[in-house]
Amino acid sequence: MTEVPGHHPPHRRATASRTARARVPRRLAGAAAGVVLASSLAACGSGDGGGTPTLTWYTNPDAGGQAEIASRCTDAAGGKYRITPAVLPRDAAGQREQLIRRLAAEDSSIDIMSLDPIFVPEFAQAGFLAPVPEDLADQVTEGVVPPSVESSTWNDELVAVPFWANTQVLWYRKSVAEAAGLDMSQPVTWDQLIQAAQDQDVLIGAQGARAESLTVWVNALIESAGGHIIEENADDPEDITLGLDSEAGRRAVEVMRAVADSGQVSAAFSTENEDASATGFESDRGGFQVNYPFVYARGLGAVEAGSLDQSVVDDYAAAVYPRVDEDTPAAPPFGGINLGIGAYSEHTDLAYDAAACIVSEENQAYYFVHDGNPASKASVFDDPEVLEEFPQAPVIRESLELAAPRPQTPYYSEVSGGIQREYHPPASVDPETTPKSATEFITAVLAGDQLL
Repeated sequence: MTEVPGHHPPHRRATASRTARARVPRRLAGAAAGVVLASSLAACGSGDGGGTPTLTWYTNPDAGGQAEIASRCTDAAGGKYRITPAVLPRDAAGQREQLIRRLAAEDSSIDIMSLDPIFVPEFAQAGFLAPVPEDLADQVTEGVVPPSVESSTWNDELVAVPFWANTQVLWYRKSVAEAAGLDMSQPVTWDQLIQAAQDQDVLIGAQGARAESLTVWVNALIESAGGHIIEENADDPEDITLGLDSEAGRRAVEVMRAVADSGQVSAAFSTENEDASATGFESDRGGFQVNYPFVYARGLGAVEAGSLDQSVVDDYAAAVYPRVDEDTPAAPPFGGINLGIGAYSEHTDLAYDAAACIVSEENQAYYFVHDGNPASKASVFDDPEVLEEFPQAPVIRESLELAAPRPQTPYYSEVSGGIQREYHPPASVDPETTPKSATEFITAVLAGDQLL
């Protein structure tokens, strides 16, 4: 399973003029050299010799929902264009690398891209995204949850189109919470979860692997404590001010270490990803986990496959992400997919027309039900079919309203890589030393004095 929120694996159950190019991050220098175009992604081009233009939509792997939406929007276009999906590698790093190398080579076949929000600033800063038309910007952000708009924005301008949103919720076994005396109708803290898990001798699931999922956890803890990984952003990486070594940063480390030392995490906690957390939750010791909405569809799929009893899934419930401190609202993780339009596409106007179709309320509702990927439009959560398939939809919507994106910076890979190195394994972190060492290391990496 990939570690990035925008790219969890498919469910097992099928139910105006270009702006001047901004400063390109140094790691992109020379990216155009040695570009290798995989045969599986060799597009037929943006046009067909005067016939109907073909728009190539580079998508992250899913359960087939994006391909269906491409077909729907091709039909709706009435011959103006057709959309051909091209599937990118499964892991987000591979997706980024393939797209960014081709864009650095000014590849005109890249019309529409499904982008993880963490890469939007980098693509925008490098000038790889075509400007969003002003009238379309108003249309595609109306009624969209705020974090999705925020993650599509760079330097106070909308640079991508919000498509679907993702967030982690607190999954719990109703029987366990009841036995522990937890009132799940009220916000709960990490400390309360640890105590309840110890009292009932059940597992707490969280993602402790040295992967993007660890950065997701660190960011959610710091944001929930009232801080930010990046306190002051800047175009020049040497001018970025980190917020790790702060009161909120130290409090986040305290929580992480408390979970790791609780005795209620899996024996393989330092390599635990989202799938492993879900597996533990399905076991006889399942109690609590922070994870994405796919958990419910995965459980139903296991029931259909005969590997899980229906009574286990009947015991599932979801609440908003746990708080770090009792009086401070949680800031759950945020992910999903935004649509970027390639700056070198020969049909940017048609590509934006297609993007507007792709993110329509009807298509977002379809994608939620078919692939289990929550919508960025808040109204979709009231759709009767969505509510039938996902009883947890109101909690997911509430979580999205509270969610905090990971740091928005063109240098996200350096920041995340540094966090993964310094905060792993979770049982080794220390509130007095880890934030300071992480700050020093990431600052050195951003200045070009250290390598990841």
